[in-house]
Amino acid sequence: MSAKKVLVYGGRGALGSACVSKFKELNWWVGNIDLTANDQADANIIVDKEAGWTEQESAILDQLQGLLNTNQLDAVICVAGGWAGGNASKDLAKNADLMWKQSVWSSTISATIGSRFLKPGGVLTLTGADAALKGTPGMIGYGLAKAAVHQLTKSLAEEKSGLPDNSLVVSILPITLDTPMNRKWMANADFSKWTPLDFIAETFAKWTEGKDRPKNGSLIRLVTNDNKTNLIAAE
Repeated sequence: MSAKKVLVYGGRGALGSACVSKFKELNWWVGNIDLTANDQADANIIVDKEAGWTEQESAILDQLQGLLNTNQLDAVICVAGGWAGGNASKDLAKNADLMWKQSVWSSTISATIGSRFLKPGGVLTLTGADAALKGTPGMIGYGLAKAAVHQLTKSLAEEKSGLPDNSLVVSILPITLDTPMNRKWMANADFSKWTPLDFIAETFAKWTEGKDRPKNGSLIRLVTNDNKTNLIAAE
């Protein structure tokens, strides 16, 4: 393995693939955890979506132990997730359950990975949502899950959280990501307000290299206007 190693949870999605590509450009060893493999990654751990929360965690940890052996990770980047709309009048439990599985399961498993395999001073990033800083009546399950990720971030940044010494834990809070799927479904939107995936991948790379790191436990809003993205810490 090369000197630096990163694990991307959700490394087959649009943002995850951008992260895998960026770290490969930097000559890092890159592992992917997802429902399907990313051919760019050096190693892939395939998640059984039919398995329960604890079963997924155990299987991932076992495979990761076999891949890393005595090596440690410099960073764990969790960009797994999804979206579902809906309010309390229809399928609230169904949608909330799906969002919980996609965002909270992946985030907590990433935290456990960090506690076992992250180097002291390493980076763990999670993915929240700007919308979840307030009420989300049109997408309650989504807001519920993302708010939980925000709380997890704050907890992990505290002493005795179980993460290695001097770890950096940060959640990014996107508004709208510039992905092919979003362009397909929102073709008439103002793309100048959408956050480019490469910008996020480059930001992660900077943080892992110790550059421009935010405060530990930060929730970082990604605010894009006129094709320029600013990183703004949520109050």
